[in-house]
Amino acid sequence: MKQLRILCLVCALATLAACHPQSSAPGKPSTSVVATVNGTPISRQFYEFYIKGITGGRDSSALTPRQRAMVLDSLIRAEAVAQQATREGLQKQPSTASLLRLSRLHILEQAASDKFLAGKTPSDAQLQAEYNAEVAQMPKTEYHAAHILVKSKALAEKVIQDLGRGGNFATLARKYSIDPSKANGGDLGWFTLNHMVKPFSDAVAQLKVGEYTHTPVHTQYGWHVIKLLGTRPLTPPPFDQVKERLVQIVEAKQFRAYTDTLIGKDKVVTYLDPQTDQLTKGEAGPPAVAAAAPANAD
Repeated sequence: MKQLRILCLVCALATLAACHPQSSAPGKPSTSVVATVNGTPISRQFYEFYIKGITGGRDSSALTPRQRAMVLDSLIRAEAVAQQATREGLQKQPSTASLLRLSRLHILEQAASDKFLAGKTPSDAQLQAEYNAEVAQMPKTEYHAAHILVKSKALAEKVIQDLGRGGNFATLARKYSIDPSKANGGDLGWFTLNHMVKPFSDAVAQLKVGEYTHTPVHTQYGWHVIKLLGTRPLTPPPFDQVKERLVQIVEAKQFRAYTDTLIGKDKVVTYLDPQTDQLTKGEAGPPAVAAAAPANAD
């Protein structure tokens, strides 16, 4: 949260510095200036831009006098702080300089994206093709399972022995499990296998409904005893329900293809090997990026 607050402040200060033209005649404000701080103007355009950003598109005429005063005070204080920070050389601190550079990159990238995508609204055919591709990659089955998570293999084996003697799974989960699901008897609800770490999902896929694992399953979280409670076909969401998301996906792919052409034309030398995280002598071109794997969460 602290870094987020710093980034927001830096973005504000960076925007102030970037968007305020230097006054050609300090101390002589014109009708296009709403205030000056040590001769540096805060323009009417920037004042209105700021208001639209914090009000969802309204301009100053829609605010009360008190609200307009608060906005102006906020910008004056931000400018005063920015000037003092600059006098103290804070913009040269490594972390601050990096945040300023990062905010600049994000702002310009967004501006370039907006310009590139203007007038390129994806067609229904493009969206349908993307929908079909997404559905084809979706898991076809959902699983309902419960588990008992313990810290040691020996305890997991004891739990399995207790189950073999007729012990109740939910009761044993409440007694031994260290996972929050113990409150529900170990019940994890419905999930797809790609949302679980691989050893866990592999074990679930091998079970029949009503069965539990007779060998403890080890993950980075500990040792699991898993019981499969049910399965059901996974129904894809209707096209209309996800249409807006499909627009975002298609546009993101279009813009990435555009950035591929830029990288192809620009001279890029990579000095970091992502596989080893070690610096190298340098290789032409950006690193190869593998397809993103689904996020796993047990």
